[in-house]
Amino acid sequence: MEYRMNSKLIVLTLLGMLFFTLTAQGLEVNITPQIDEFEVNHQGKMITIRRNQDTEAMLEFDFARTSRPCPPFCAQPMKVADGIETIGEVELIAFLQSQLAEQQGLLIDARTEDWHERGTIPGSINIPFTHLNPEQGADEITLEESLQRLGARLVEGVWDFSQAKQLVFWCNGPWCGQSPTAIRGLIGVGYPKQKLLYYRGGMQLWRIFGLPVVSPDGVLLDE
Repeated sequence: MEYRMNSKLIVLTLLGMLFFTLTAQGLEVNITPQIDEFEVNHQGKMITIRRNQDTEAMLEFDFARTSRPCPPFCAQPMKVADGIETIGEVELIAFLQSQLAEQQGLLIDARTEDWHERGTIPGSINIPFTHLNPEQGADEITLEESLQRLGARLVEGVWDFSQAKQLVFWCNGPWCGQSPTAIRGLIGVGYPKQKLLYYRGGMQLWRIFGLPVVSPDGVLLDE
């Protein structure tokens, strides 16, 4: 009898400890059913990617707006060009956890520098669309410097993309044409289409999901 009671007590204690652990560590608002949070390296700082746990939180200011003049702020197509895959938040999270973490890919904030300074998605680097598309003012030197940051090499006057990285481009949201313009510019100079991904949701959808935004040097920002 004593043995049975001790066993029951042990089981109840273990269940209690397990419940306490899950309660203490579990989040109410996960990213996916399998992912609660994870870390991303941003400018040498480890940033925790976790959704806002305030279930009453709402967007404010710029990304709460529903209407902007069109043009230029017009709805962007799901398919920016033949052969280019458009991804959502779940696919972006997978990219951050794999290719970005393994330094095989880059997350590109294609917005102008003033927008980038106001806050960016952790793990991003800023290469404005104007530096990647000759039709938008990218001169030869600026374009060459930008392509080299992406892993391309200029060999005897010809671009070699064999070591080019997998890229995900984003800008302010489904109404923003900056990242599509950057992608089209890269296609024009021969960047492999299979190495280009488009996160159409951009900053607006990232914020709608309550995901963190940082300054360029890695300081967490509020709305």
